[in-house]
Amino acid sequence: MSQAFESVPLWMMVAGFLLVLGPLVTLHELGHYLVGRWFGVKANVFSVGFGKELAGFTDKRGTRWRLSALPLGGYVQFAGDMSPASQPSPEFLALPKHEQEQCFQAKPLWQKSLIVAAGPVTNLLIAVIIFAGFAMVYGRPVVPPVIADFADNSPAYAAGLEAGDRIVAVNGERVTDFEQVRAFVLPYPGRTITLTYERAGVQATVPVKVDSVEMTDRFGNTSRLGIIGVYSNAGEFQTAGPISALDFALDRSWNALKMMVTGISQIIMGERSVEELGGPIKIAKFSGEQLSLGPLAFVEFVAFISLNLAFINLLPIPVLDGGHLAFYAAEAIRRKPASPRSQEWAFRTGMALVLGLMLFVTIVDIASLPIFGS
Repeated sequence: MSQAFESVPLWMMVAGFLLVLGPLVTLHELGHYLVGRWFGVKANVFSVGFGKELAGFTDKRGTRWRLSALPLGGYVQFAGDMSPASQPSPEFLALPKHEQEQCFQAKPLWQKSLIVAAGPVTNLLIAVIIFAGFAMVYGRPVVPPVIADFADNSPAYAAGLEAGDRIVAVNGERVTDFEQVRAFVLPYPGRTITLTYERAGVQATVPVKVDSVEMTDRFGNTSRLGIIGVYSNAGEFQTAGPISALDFALDRSWNALKMMVTGISQIIMGERSVEELGGPIKIAKFSGEQLSLGPLAFVEFVAFISLNLAFINLLPIPVLDGGHLAFYAAEAIRRKPASPRSQEWAFRTGMALVLGLMLFVTIVDIASLPIFGS
C-alpha cells in the first residue's frame, strides 16, 4: 500500500524561504557592518534585499540604508571596497588621505580579518542564542545513555549488549547523554564503531556494525541514516540557567557542525549520494514544511540553516568570507599580500566554482521534484 505524504502550499514554501534567508543574510551583513564601524570603516550602503531601492535614508555617517525589491538577504558596501578581491581601486587611491583612512583597504590586517569573520560569526551566534533560549525556556534535555530496549534485528543486541547496560564511550570518546551516542551513529551508516558499556560495575568494549536504513518523514523526504537498534528511556528536561544553557547550545552547535563536515566529506568520498545536497528549491521546500509544523520547529530550523550559512561562508573558497581569510592568513605568514593579479584570478576561479555549484545543486533540486518521478 502506498503511503500518503503531507504537502504544504507553495505560498508557505515561499514565505518560509524568505523568512529564513532574508533575516539570516541581513544579520550576517550586519555583523560585517558593526565590526567595520567599530574600527572606523565607513559604509557607503547597507541594503536589506537586492535590486531596485524601494525606500531608504542616509544617516549622519553617510551610509545609505536601503530597502530593496528582492528580499533575499542584503549586503554592505564599505567605502573603497569595490573589487571582489578587496584590492585598492583607482577610486580609493584618488581619495584624500583622511578619507582613505576610513576605507576597508587602509585598515591593518587583523582588523580586516575580524571584519570579514564577523559575518559567519554572527550566524554562529544566532544559532547559539536560539539553542540557549530553548534550553532556558523549556529546560535542557537529559537522556542517560542507558539501553532500555532493542529494535528487531538490532546490531547492538547481536554484539552482546543487554537492556540496562550504560554506554560510557563510543570510539574511545566518553559519552554522558544518549544524544551523544546518536551523533556517533546517525551520520555513519555501514561503519563499524566500538561501544564501551558498563554492566554491574564492569566495563567492556565491543565492535558494533552500524546498520544503514532509509528514513522517510511525514513530508516524503528520505534520508539515509545509521542505526544500532537501541532505545533509551524518556529522559527529562532539567532547568537550565544561563551557563548551563550556553553549554548546551555550544555543544549542540558543535555537533551539528561536525555532522555537516562529515556529510560533505562523505559526498566527496562517494559514500553518500550528491542528491543529499540541497539548493534553493530544497531549502524553500524544507522551510515551508517546518513553518507548517509551528513556530518552535521553524525557529529551530532557522538555527540549523544559520549554522549552514556560517559553515559555507568559512570554506576557504575565494569570493566567500573564508577565501578572504585564507588570503589574509597567507599574507600574515608571507608578510606581504599576494599579487593583485593572482588574487584576481583566484577570485574569478572561486566565483566560477560557486556559480557552478549553485547551478549543480539547483539541477539536483529540480530533478528531485515529483514531476520527474522521484
